[in-house]
Parts: sequence; C-alpha cells; structure tokens
Amino acid sequence: MATLTDKKRTKSRSSGRPAAELIFGNLWQFDPAPETADPKLKARYDLFIGGKFVAPASGKYFVSINPANESKLAEIAHAGVADVDAAYAAAQKAFDTVWGKMPGKERAKYIYRIARLLQDRAREFAVAETMDGGKPIKESRDFDVPMAAAHFFYHAGWADKLDYVAPGRKVVPHGVVGQVIPWNFPLLMLAWKIAPALAMGNCVVVKPAETTSITALKLGEILQDAGLPDGVVNIVTGFGDTGAAVMTHPTAAKVAFTGSTEVGKIIMRSLAGTEKKMTMELGGKAANIIFDDAPIDQAVEGIVNGIFFNQGHVCCAGSRLLVQESIADEVLAKLKTRIKVLRVGDPMDKNTDLGAINSKEQLATIGRLVASGVKEGATMFQPECKLPAKGWYFRPTVFSGVSMSHRIAREEIFGPVLSVLTFRTLDEAVEKANNTAYGLSAGVWTDKGSRILKMSTLLKAGVVWANTYNKFDPTSPFGGYKESGFGREGGRQGLLDYCKLV
Repeated sequence: MATLTDKKRTKSRSSGRPAAELIFGNLWQFDPAPETADPKLKARYDLFIGGKFVAPASGKYFVSINPANESKLAEIAHAGVADVDAAYAAAQKAFDTVWGKMPGKERAKYIYRIARLLQDRAREFAVAETMDGGKPIKESRDFDVPMAAAHFFYHAGWADKLDYVAPGRKVVPHGVVGQVIPWNFPLLMLAWKIAPALAMGNCVVVKPAETTSITALKLGEILQDAGLPDGVVNIVTGFGDTGAAVMTHPTAAKVAFTGSTEVGKIIMRSLAGTEKKMTMELGGKAANIIFDDAPIDQAVEGIVNGIFFNQGHVCCAGSRLLVQESIADEVLAKLKTRIKVLRVGDPMDKNTDLGAINSKEQLATIGRLVASGVKEGATMFQPECKLPAKGWYFRPTVFSGVSMSHRIAREEIFGPVLSVLTFRTLDEAVEKANNTAYGLSAGVWTDKGSRILKMSTLLKAGVVWANTYNKFDPTSPFGGYKESGFGREGGRQGLLDYCKLV
C-alpha cells in the first residue's frame, strides 16, 4: 500500500525545479455510488407513428443490449418499408392539415411543453440513456438530458420570430423531413434534429440508431403528454435498411444525417439527382493544439475532456494532440498522471469517468486501430485499471511518438484513444492540424488572444474552441467542412437549414 509520502518527481516549467507529486495508490477506495432512479423501461417498444405506438407490419423485433453488462434491456420494433411509408403519410397529413398552417406562437407552446416535460423526467431519461448507451450517468445526467431540453427551449423561442431568421427574406418550411441520428448522443442528437424542424413548421420522420433506440421512443411518450398533434413527429426504429428507407423516401423534402462519413457518402450518392435538401454531420479527427504559453494544468483537463468524454464516442473528439515541442515532455507527464486516476467501470456509478463502449463491434474496431498503432511503432501508455468481467470496456489510451503517417493519426477511432504529435512553429501546427480529410472541430490553448484569433481563421474546422473543449450551446451553430459534412445545427444558421427562402 502506498503512503502519503510516496513521491514521483516531474519537472516544473514555471520554477525549473522538479515538482513533487503525491502518489496515493490504493490508500483510499471509492465506495459504490449507484444511481437508483427508475428508468421505467418497457419489455417491448413499438414504432411511434401518427401519434400512437404501433406494432411493425412485419412483426419483427430486435434486442437492445446494455453494453455495461451485456444484459437484455428491451425488444425494439424493426420498421420495414411499409412502416416508413405509413410514417411519411402521417407526417404529410399533419403538415397539410395542422402543423404547416399553425401560427409560430402556437407551435412554440408545444415545443415548450416538450422541454418542460423532459426536465420533469430528467433522472428517468438519464438512467435510460446510460443503460442503453454505456456512457457514465454523470454525463447523461449533467449534459445530455439538460442540453436536450435546452435545445427545445431555445427553438421554442424562435418559433414566433421566424421573420428575423433571414432579414429581408420570407422563410417557409420544407414540409416533411427525414432524419437519422447516431448512437453516441441518442437523446441530444434527437433534440438537435427535431427542435429546429418543428420550430420552422416542418413535420418529421426520424430513425434512431439500432443500439440506442430507447430514449427516442420514450420521447414519444413525452410527445403524447405534450399533446403534440398526431403525425408531427414519427419515430421508426431498425437497422440500415430502415435508415435507407427514411433517407430515400420520395415524400421527404429534406434529409438530415449524423453518423460516419462512409454512410454519409452512400446517402449522398443515393440522393444524387433528386431535389432533396441535405445536411450531413459526419466524422472528425480533431486537433487539440497546445502552445508553450498555455496554462498547462488547465490544458491537461481540456485534453482529458476532449478525448475521454463519452469514452471518445464523439465526432468532434480531440483525438490528435498537437503539443509545442518545448513543453511536450511536461504535458505528456502531467497527462499520464491525470489519466491514472480516471475511473473505468460501471456507467451507473456516479464515480465513473469512463463507462462502457457502446457495442461489441465498436470495441473490436477500437482494438484493431490500437493494434495498428503499436505495430507501426508508436509508444502506447495505458493506466493500470481493473475492467469489469462482463461488458465492453477499453482503457484510456495515449500514444506518443506518433507521425501523420500512422493510421491512428489519420482514421477516426471513435474511442478513448489519443495520438500525441509535436510541432515547433505556428505554421507547422496549422499544417498538421489541417492535414486531414476531416474538418469538424479543433482546440487552441494559448495565453495570447491574437494567436487564438489567427488560429481560428487558419484552421479548417467548423468549430474552434479557445482554452476549453467540448463546449456546446443551442445558440451556437455546429457543423463541419470537407469530409466532416455540411450544414449547421444550432443557432440561427441551423434554423436556415430547415426552411426555404422565398
């Protein structure tokens, strides 16, 4: 057992002298702190079409698995082409008869109700989100659910002010929009998609990811409680075949997709030659850039948040760390010390920092890419931590000695894996940061405001964070460049993607 006097020496930049570091080892252990709120799960979930829960025409269901312990959570309806047709018919009817004709101030009332009801059931939804997706309960509780409600609140405020979205122009809704959302932020991405569409007067057919459908279907219960007119929002669940039917349906005037770049390209090819409007929020390989005048302790916290938040299942994760050469050793040493105390384990424990990987398939993908990093000569560091016997987990991983030719520096891993590269000059940092097919986000850490402003103009990324990372707000647009997609979600810019200018 370690003692309070056990020390490890690291060099301090500020004093030039070695800095003492306390190593507590196993002196203290965390008591279990499980979340006990009832998620109110059903044994079986049907499709939400025309304001009602209905069985799929085929009678087929699939199982949703808890990634933390591999147990069955619920059976989920598998929507076929007939079900998607019914969903679009209900949406078109609602748009033609009710929602498309309703004044904005009346639409706002429904969207406000959705936000308030979501707040009322916040703990229930947080637990359901964690059980279905594997993320730590403190992230579902403190970020996902509150931010989802915030998006509904924000867009409800816009619903009666649409004359100001595009000054000098009149805006009209597209009509019916098709949406497909990913598995990493199921409820939040649902809010990102649905809220602006409803505020603009559109009706929706939305398909959640097959591994994380539960909170989307639970939202259907809230839509019923809010009195939302039948057919305004329709939720169809299933696999890729269901998503393809939603994206290519002739009724959809616009489609929105969040997911991998590969699937995004397939969708775009399938819609080529049609008049459908599209927005795509795709993959990323963000650079988190640390200059030698950065507040290093603060930056280390930003690095940890940037790559280990939600187990790295984040499109804008700061998976490439670019550190100025003169401080690289110090940053790496402090980073290793920091991740040694990250707790990996039961997502339902409030002490947990990294929960379960979303699926067995994603765990295998992470493992293959990490193995490629070792094979190609990068130096891997993983803290010692005992992983649960059941479930899908991966240790926080840091690779140093990485070059731009490594697969781990080029490909999106979508897991808790960080690649560390170095640079000497600002120009070199910009060149390395932009040397990627992606362009979703970036982070800059420096004490100089002028440098931050310059970097924000040079970096080819839709979002550039300054001395922080992973900060989101409904009022701020989010989206990418290059193979990270096009269009924006959030803010006035996000609303413009859900309307036509006339």
